[in-house]
Amino acid sequence: MDLELNDAYWDNRYINNNIGWDLGSISPPIKAYIDQLEDKSLKILIPGGGNSYEAEYLFKKGFKNVYVVDVSKTALQNIKNRVPSFPNSNLILKDFFKLKETFDLVIEQTFFCAINPNLRENYVKKMHQILNPSGKIVGLLFNLPLNDDQPPFGGNKKAYIDLFETHFNIEIMENCYNSEASRKGKELFIKLIKK
Repeated sequence: MDLELNDAYWDNRYINNNIGWDLGSISPPIKAYIDQLEDKSLKILIPGGGNSYEAEYLFKKGFKNVYVVDVSKTALQNIKNRVPSFPNSNLILKDFFKLKETFDLVIEQTFFCAINPNLRENYVKKMHQILNPSGKIVGLLFNLPLNDDQPPFGGNKKAYIDLFETHFNIEIMENCYNSEASRKGKELFIKLIKK
């Protein structure tokens, strides 16, 4: 794949509203998961969060320790425009792989499928590194092939298990029963616990 998925590439997609993956609201499976969370002090990261309706939803529910990291300043500004009280310090303009902070929970929503598939092993190692003991990755992975030459990149359950089981206990990796209509039958819900 020759396409360089850098900050300019992603920022241009947000500037031009070329963001077909963006649901315009929080995805139902992630909303259902958040709705049963009780500990409002959890330090939560949404990597490659884009417009991050998940961060907005969490923040409005009283989770004040929510962070979004993205390489697109336009995407981060979109969050700030929708939620002016969202702390600037929690909107991190940076490459996920350069993060130094640690978190209790990572919400995975279309970031894994947006990075070059060559980086997937690095993704697993970085997630393990930035999660606190017993930290979790919770969210969605696409369970179909998708594209070879540009995001979104797909995959399948067996490949994901092989990839994650070295660093995580796989508590849940199942077909998603409450996907948004356009994604029905295409998503796996995951809950992975740091080993």
